[in-house]
This record gives sequence, structure tokens and C-alpha cells, in this order.
Amino acid sequence: MITTINPSTEEPLASYPAMNQEELGEVIALADSHYHTWRKTDALYRRECMQRLSALLTEEADRHAELISLEMGKPLSQAVAEVKKSAWVCDYYALHAEQFLQPEETEVDGMQGLVKFEPMGLVLGVMPWNFPFWQVFRFAVPAIMAGNGVLLKHAPNVTGSSIAMESLLRRAGFPEHLYRAVHIDLDDVDRLTGFIIDHPSVCAVSVTGSTEAGRAVATKAGRALKRSVLELGGSDPYIVLDDADIDSAVNHCAASRLLNSGQSCIAAKRFIVHSAVVDEFETLLLKRMQGALMGDPFEAGVEVGPIAREDLRLQLHDQVVRSVRGGARLLTGGTIPERKGYFYPPTLLAGVKRGMASYSEELFGPVATLIEAQDDDEAVRIANDTPFGLGSAVFSSSRERALSIADRLDAGSCFINGMVKSDPRLPFGGVKQSGYGRELARYGIREFVNIKSLCIA
Repeated sequence: MITTINPSTEEPLASYPAMNQEELGEVIALADSHYHTWRKTDALYRRECMQRLSALLTEEADRHAELISLEMGKPLSQAVAEVKKSAWVCDYYALHAEQFLQPEETEVDGMQGLVKFEPMGLVLGVMPWNFPFWQVFRFAVPAIMAGNGVLLKHAPNVTGSSIAMESLLRRAGFPEHLYRAVHIDLDDVDRLTGFIIDHPSVCAVSVTGSTEAGRAVATKAGRALKRSVLELGGSDPYIVLDDADIDSAVNHCAASRLLNSGQSCIAAKRFIVHSAVVDEFETLLLKRMQGALMGDPFEAGVEVGPIAREDLRLQLHDQVVRSVRGGARLLTGGTIPERKGYFYPPTLLAGVKRGMASYSEELFGPVATLIEAQDDDEAVRIANDTPFGLGSAVFSSSRERALSIADRLDAGSCFINGMVKSDPRLPFGGVKQSGYGRELARYGIREFVNIKSLCIA
């Protein structure tokens, strides 16, 4: 059985039966059958189904947001925004998928060349708990609009959300088994995930999660010669230059660090600040972190909810403790509160240097790391001194200076004078240990298609 826990109260929410290998085989067979029907549907029919899905998400946003907040602790207003963003990605691909998949014509030695984008089969999504709806729809919507079927192996602690999304697609009019959630017990996850990947009907895998999880799943996919897209961990640098608007920079930096209680792969995690403004930035950021209200995600005004699981809170606290032992200055937070729930207070570590846990490791929670840089070159060096390469940001009043730095950063995206966000209109993904492949925009829908070349004499 899989039991979900409310991280705000530490009380059980619900229990769900886990699937065995035989049941998984039956699910895959049904999904494959419905995929072969779906791949023959026209663009108009797919668009109508996807628009109905968007409408359901919008109409039922409050209900689904409540489930998200119960299962993983996201502040309710942020959970509502997540569901509505999921509706947005449905609308985006309903509008643009046909255009993105149009055959491309060229001439080849007097012959007509045609490049077509055809569906591949079933795509397995291995998804995390921190954005239970958005991260699923981010990969599943373009895969389905390309004509594929989807299998979802979600994080166990958001099993209720996983079931809710499956119901949404059925009610929107998609074939009953085109999108199926599979529920696997943690003790059997390695073997049964391998079974799914090895199945001949499964053509590809999309993984969002830790670098370790991505490496494990990608190894299985590689052995089976299956395509994979990995969106993994990050330790995003936010560089604040001496000509930046410090008030604005602090607001963006704090908002990014505290979003989803700090549990986001593209959250700002390392603030690299020019020495000329580091004291001012530190003072303002400390005030902002201390003013962030932590509490029940259903209470109005709460900005920071609980960490999703107890083990994750203990891991985060260990990283803070090791950083302080290594010489970092703890300016606020850094203690586990004596209350029910897996809460961890907004925390600020200053004077962080190479060799400390908070310098080199991903901190998945409301903990900000402040690193001083003497000039632009040192800021870039520090920013790139990480195994990760997901997002980044630069704050400066000089567009030319900021763009010069952005061009030197090892990252999948860079935002100037703003916080990093995922957006259906932009390709999303990373480099180095943050993964490979891209989600969203035209690039995301073309990850899981057969790019077929035709030549006609």
C-alpha cells in the first residue's frame, strides 16, 4: 500500500493499492491499444480534447489546489496558480501543436524532400512531488498532442494528485487508457520502473527529479535504447552587480528563493553579490527573509509552508549545520521548530565560500546562500563553479553588461532583472548535471516524435 502524509500535520491522508508487474503489464497493453487509435486522430479533435482539459482545470482549480496543499504543503494561493498554469500549457499546445508538427519541405538533388514529425508510442513520465500538476502537464501535454500515449509514475506522496489528473483527462474526452497513472511501492520501484522501460510499447522516458534519480532512470533507458529527457537538480546563481537596483534585486531574489517553500529546481539558491553592494543587499535580504510568514498553507498570507517530507527536512537541516560548521554566518533561521509538521524557517547563510555544503550542494528548501564576488569575472567563475546548470539570473542597470555575463554562464536559461520561470513559450531544460533535452515550446513537442525524412522523385 502507498500512504500519503499531510506534511503540515504529520497525519495520514489516504492509502492506495500498489500495482504488481502483472497489473502494470495490463495497463501498458491497454494504453498501447488506445495510443494506436489516438495517433490516427486529426489535429482538430486533439485540440478540442485539450481545450476541454484546460477548461476543467480552470473551473476546478480550487479543488485541485486544496489536494496539492494537503499532499505536499504548498501554500494554497501558489497551488491555485500551479493548476491555472497547467491549464495555460493545455491552451498553448491546443493552439500551436499543429503548427509545430507541420511537415517541412526542402529540395534534395532535384527531388522533393519532406521532413515529417510522427508519434512514437508510449512515453513514461517519472515525476516529482514539488509541482504535482505542472511538471506532469509540462511533459504530458506536448507528448499527447504529438499523438503519443502517456504513462505516469508519480512520486508516492502525491498519489492523490496523480489519480486526479488521470480522471481529468478522461472527463475531457481523451481515450480512456491513453493516459494512465501507475502506482508502485517504494520497495519495488527500481525493478518495476525497469520493467516499464523495457516494455516494447514504451518508446521514451521523461524524468524530472534529482540528479541521482535521473541517472538511475536514464541508465535503464540507455540499456533499452529508449530516448530520454532529463530535467534534474539545480543550484541557480543569481548575480547582483554593483549597478543593480538593489531593492528590486532583493525582491526578485527572495521571491524566487521562497517560492514553493524553496522546493523548486529553478529557485534562486546562490546569491552572488558584488562586494560594493553586498552589505546593503545582505541587510535588505535579511529583513525580507525574517518577514516571510511560515505556517499552515491554508492560512491567508502564509508564504512558506512545510517541507514535503520529514527526511527532506532533516537533509536540509544537515546541510545548514555543515555550512555553519564550515564557517558560514547564520543570520536567521537554521533551527527545526518545535511544532507539528515538517516546517523549516526561512534561513540566510552569509559569508559562504568554496568547500561549504551550501556552496556546492543543492539546498531544497527556504535557505538562501550569500556569496561575495569582487568583480564580474569572479562572479561568473563562482556561478559556473557547480555541477549544475539549470537556470540563472543577472541584475544590472546595464543591458550590455548583463548580456555579456549571461553569455558566459553555463545554464539552460538566464533571466535579466527578473526571476527564472518556466513558460510554455520558452524551451526549458539544463546542462551538465541538470540534465539534457528540452521541454515546452516547439522544442518540447519534438522531443518525443519520429523525425522521418521522405524523398520523392
